[in-house]
Amino acid sequence: MPIPISSADLPPVIRQRVDANHRALRERRPLPRDVVARLREQLRVAHTYHSNAIEGNTLTLKETRLILEQGVTIGGKSLREHLEATNNAQGFDWIWDHAKPALRIDHTTVRGLHEIVSRGILTSAGRYRTEQVWITGAAHIPPPALEVVPLLDALFAELRGIRDPVLRMTYGHHRLAFIHPFLDGNGRTARLAANLVLLSAGYPPVVLRVQDRGRYYRALDEADRGRYAALGGVLLRAVDESLTLYLAAVEPERALVPLKTLARRSPYSQEYLSLRARQGVLEAVKIGDVWYSSKPALDEYVTRQGRRT
Repeated sequence: MPIPISSADLPPVIRQRVDANHRALRERRPLPRDVVARLREQLRVAHTYHSNAIEGNTLTLKETRLILEQGVTIGGKSLREHLEATNNAQGFDWIWDHAKPALRIDHTTVRGLHEIVSRGILTSAGRYRTEQVWITGAAHIPPPALEVVPLLDALFAELRGIRDPVLRMTYGHHRLAFIHPFLDGNGRTARLAANLVLLSAGYPPVVLRVQDRGRYYRALDEADRGRYAALGGVLLRAVDESLTLYLAAVEPERALVPLKTLARRSPYSQEYLSLRARQGVLEAVKIGDVWYSSKPALDEYVTRQGRRT
């Protein structure tokens, strides 16, 4: 039976840009070691903060950075929240160090990632659930515990047949969340596994922001019904932003500039450019609460719009 996702589920404008930027990044490799180290740490902290915050962890981005970089204990925060930060960061380190071409996601990989993110938090860390679970606020009811292993076997076989890394990452991410193989920590495990797929295929890891949690969860709900367009858009947009961030770090002409600054030399307002950035039409990346783009990206957008008028 064919999988219910294809390239048609991905926004074409963003997909074309992602493919072009992925080729550009490959041509730039090997990247300078200091640049790679800086990007790794930046994404490690961002992924850890946002992935945990999506699940309800109340640590701020600054507090997460202090815990990971200085070993600081944050007053008023629980031991569990501290462990979620250090564990998720260790999971990020694991996928970064173990990613390799032709890597296959399997039971050992998934259970190993869960053991890392749940260490010291769950007594069942790294072990599949043996009871029924429910997802708070979701219509989806995960399959019975006895079906977990057969469903994962089928998923791993399906993933081996998906050649496109973005489709493989998107489908695997959703199916892991759908099967919900563990008592807790499924979302964190699925996001790490998705990034392992990307890293193994030569893409940078992505960060799914807590500010987009509602859209992300709605997209997962749509995928539960076999409709992958929304989730494909969410995840492809995250890939797009990570590629933009990487290329800005190695190509001076692609230096990131706040849209407020870029708008001054364009025929468009900051508000309009921010809208186009959110839609993925303008190549941009959001850092904190600010959208950034580059002069070449803005020039390309203005030229493209001019051709349409």
